[in-house]
Amino acid sequence: MKLFIDTANVEHIREMADLGIIAGVTTNPTLIAKEGRDFNEVIKEITSIVDGPISGEVISLEAEGMVKEGIEIAKIHKNMIVKIPMTEQGIKATRQLTALGIRTNVTLVFSVNQALLAATAGATYVSPFVGRLEDTLHDGIQVVSEIRDVFDIYGFDTEIISASIRTVKQLADSALVGAHVATVPYPILKKAFTHPLTDKGIEAFMNDWENTFGKK
Repeated sequence: MKLFIDTANVEHIREMADLGIIAGVTTNPTLIAKEGRDFNEVIKEITSIVDGPISGEVISLEAEGMVKEGIEIAKIHKNMIVKIPMTEQGIKATRQLTALGIRTNVTLVFSVNQALLAATAGATYVSPFVGRLEDTLHDGIQVVSEIRDVFDIYGFDTEIISASIRTVKQLADSALVGAHVATVPYPILKKAFTHPLTDKGIEAFMNDWENTFGKK
């Protein structure tokens, strides 16, 4: 499973990229707005850091506007993916952008049916929102698993991005059920490095070394 970072914070992206663990970046209007910077400026800086898929989201609600925005987003860099909401107009735009050779990420997916429609329209990625599903007492990981089953049965090339990851368990479970990608907020990526037994093990090793050889 590939790891994307879900942020528009350039410093966080740079830190994770330097560690060699992220294969791409996802953004959305909320994340861009948090940074208080120009959309194109942020995206161009991200493309200079990460050589992988970078999702930039449209803000139009009608297919015509989505397509126009999508064409402009795709022009920013060869790695750009146009992020489109899962609506009837969004699916129409996805089909049109796909016909133009522009890659898409259909977002705000909450069901197998929505993922199936997006894949049929030619979406490059679909993004089921695990955390938001679980906020409403639905099993988000089960939805990811069912989408993977359907895609495998019918041979869709569309990749599944497990999104809205809120916990390290959701990250692990996404891998276990076969998500192609998990897009993860910076704080969750940081937590994924840690385990209390690792900390205890390092402490024990250091104590044993110092007891035998003295402090470095």
